[in-house]
Amino acid sequence: MLDIIHEYWLLFLIGAYPNGPLGGVVATLLLSITGIGLALPLSVLLALAQLSGYRVLRYPACAVRYVLRSIPLVMLIFATYFIVPMILGRPVAGFTTMAVTLVIFQATYLAEIVRSGIEALPRGQVEAAMALGMGYWTRTCRIVLPQALKNMLPSLVGQFVTTIKDTSLGYVIGVNELTYAANQVNSSVLTQPFGVFLVLSLVYFAICFTLTQSVRVLEARIERRNSRTFPLPRVRTSNEPVAQ
Repeated sequence: MLDIIHEYWLLFLIGAYPNGPLGGVVATLLLSITGIGLALPLSVLLALAQLSGYRVLRYPACAVRYVLRSIPLVMLIFATYFIVPMILGRPVAGFTTMAVTLVIFQATYLAEIVRSGIEALPRGQVEAAMALGMGYWTRTCRIVLPQALKNMLPSLVGQFVTTIKDTSLGYVIGVNELTYAANQVNSSVLTQPFGVFLVLSLVYFAICFTLTQSVRVLEARIERRNSRTFPLPRVRTSNEPVAQ
């Protein structure tokens, strides 16, 4: 295994670049960041549409949620791979296809996180903003979303970890990500498939474990901040005398 790492670490890291397309760990992270970064604004709009009092917005948003969440990601990859070139009238690179798929797929899941975060806020926050005369978009952008997104940050990082693992399915359409790089190494080595895919597993573990630990740190900080902002009332013990 150490020989594989020593000889092919650059292929695992950046793929065949600069003699070929960028791949490996760098391509995986770029796909994940692109997927989450573009999906987040769409998820906010989708969540607000689901919470809207207008049926013309709420019903289509709920339909999109139910349909996309019921489709396996690999099927959505194939659908995007064949449909997007038909719409654009020209071939589309596998990286672009995978990025579009991740944006669509992750937006539906992030929308649930955003919706839950908004619904978890105390109703008094919205009522106070309405009492001050704030309109819908003003109180949503200045009062609701900043608080909701702060509390949702650990869940967003957790979804980013899931996205990193989802990028491995890009291999089925020839995207030069980390799993594709491992298969290239395996084709060169031939006799050590266990060692190659053990290295692949360790790389995924290192990335995901680091992000998972960061989620725990974020959760602890948010919990401490919330406890300072909204301290719990002190409970009097049975032996403690009552102040006169």
